[in-house]
Amino acid sequence: MLLDASIRFPELGIEIEHLGTGINLFGIQIAYYGIIIALGMLAGYLLVEWQAKRTGQSKELYLDFALYAIIISIIGARIYYVIFSFDEYKDNLWSVFNLRGGGLAIYGGIIAGVLTALVFTKVKKVSFALFVDTCCVGLLIGQIIGRWGNFFNREAFGGYSDGILAMQIKKSEVAASNITSELMNHLVVIDGVEYIQVHPTFLYESLWNLALLIIILLYTKHKKFNGELLLLYVLGYGIGRAWIESLRTDQLLLWGTNIAVSEILSITVAIVAAFLLIYNHVKLYKQKKREKLI
Repeated sequence: MLLDASIRFPELGIEIEHLGTGINLFGIQIAYYGIIIALGMLAGYLLVEWQAKRTGQSKELYLDFALYAIIISIIGARIYYVIFSFDEYKDNLWSVFNLRGGGLAIYGGIIAGVLTALVFTKVKKVSFALFVDTCCVGLLIGQIIGRWGNFFNREAFGGYSDGILAMQIKKSEVAASNITSELMNHLVVIDGVEYIQVHPTFLYESLWNLALLIIILLYTKHKKFNGELLLLYVLGYGIGRAWIESLRTDQLLLWGTNIAVSEILSITVAIVAAFLLIYNHVKLYKQKKREKLI
């Protein structure tokens, strides 16, 4: 057994010793979180470029969009997080601009990205529905990779778990505000070191999104209308995120309530996406039926 492991998966027999949160490059501390987010963005763009080529579209169009969308989406993700976690920043407003320790909310990035796409496609005079169908695969691969930033930051985990994927993290390396009484009641002590044992929700979401990405890529050639892939993404991600969010100990809450913002938003967008998918398929079915009668 490795001693003084930072993170352990006891049921899988995996122990990672002295896992840092970043690297020092020429005297500059670079967080793994930032590196992983950057890798996610690069992989996202490359996949979108491939998807565009696969569906007979201009790759250059998506490169132009990426130059705007990446910056605006990061700003949107930060604003969303800060709005619902303002107590963390109200005494030091300059800390709002410090992204090194995390604090990006994916829904804020998605909202900003969609709004950017609306403006961009209007200016370029291209189909918004086809455009977002192509972009959603890049968003997914970015989320799949980006979630591992939470792993290195020891954040975005769930409550106590004794399942096969249960993860143990040193209590001293976790923000006290994310440690619930349930986790304290199930502390694991190994060689004098205290660990909390949690649901690795970052891993759940990464695997869920991987499955969703595979489904969308396989379905691309069979889609019935532009915008369908985005709706499948919204439906699939909304269902998964609603479940995963319910497990987390660091939920962003509506002001003055115990209602998780992302959980409510996930359920809402999943319902809307399901309705639009059914509506459009019924509409297409009726249209084909009329054409046969003619």
